[in-house]
Amino acid sequence: MLDQPLTSKMIAQKDGPVGHLIFNNPARHNAVSLEMWQAVAQIMDDFEQDDAIRVIVVSGAGGRAFVSGADISEFKERRASEEAAAAYSKISEGARTRLQETLKPTIAMIRGYCIGGGVGTALACDMRIAAAGSKFGVPAAKLGLGYAYDGIKRLVDLVGPACAREIFFTARQFTADEALRMGLVNQVVQTACCLSVEPIHSNLRGSKWATPEP
Repeated sequence: MLDQPLTSKMIAQKDGPVGHLIFNNPARHNAVSLEMWQAVAQIMDDFEQDDAIRVIVVSGAGGRAFVSGADISEFKERRASEEAAAAYSKISEGARTRLQETLKPTIAMIRGYCIGGGVGTALACDMRIAAAGSKFGVPAAKLGLGYAYDGIKRLVDLVGPACAREIFFTARQFTADEALRMGLVNQVVQTACCLSVEPIHSNLRGSKWATPEP
């Protein structure tokens, strides 16, 4: 049992068969620090070892953002050199890989801004459900930043080359309805209270590859 994540800016909660992994930095629209990425791996270890957890739900605290990207306030300290930047990227990408490769189904519950690394985090989940009014975007082109191959491939695999180019090249923000048409999200619900995983976890026995009971 996980006693306490590495940082209070990540929350781990268990609600019956559902494990909640919550990005908890609402003052910065849930921008993710290095310690938060490290805590993702810690929380995933706990959820994966708990047989009672059937589904893992990823969300953001505060109601205004899912994840708005990396916490750029720490870049000067954490990414001051090529080696430091590579180490940072290894940890952040490793956290997303843990989400993608876990055998337990993962669902991104998106409300508000889902920007940059937030899109990458959502892509690592098996399903994405967005509240109406949510905004999506990858502003790397405006910031002069590059994206790693794995992140680009996840997006292309999901929405196709044409939509992926539009997302990357325009760097604009897309509405939830546009994201749905692209295939970036599975569902759009009108209110946050409609975000529910009950129909999903009730059909599962703990693994995304498990066969439901007849």
